[in-house]
Amino acid sequence: MITGTQIRGARAMIGMSIEELAAHAGLSVETVQALENGEWAGETRATIDVRNTLEAHGIIFIASGNQDEGGPGIRLRARSSNDDGIRPENLNAANDD
Repeated sequence: MITGTQIRGARAMIGMSIEELAAHAGLSVETVQALENGEWAGETRATIDVRNTLEAHGIIFIASGNQDEGGPGIRLRARSSNDDGIRPENLNAANDD
């Protein structure tokens, strides 16, 4: 099960608005807002749709595990070797998007 905080964090991590997530998941903005606010408990169809959408955009959900180790979280999937991204020394206003 994923939490509303994980959903919000995942959206922020990949730069996706709530409207974009709703559209990609085939849900209303209100439904995504309710999920993010923790108003729905359990693995509903909407939760599964949101999770699948975020995972398709590179998010990995980390289970809660031991609370002493930080609890539930998110991370980005490792990039393929073909995409090295922009090296820090090459960052500038021209490639800032």
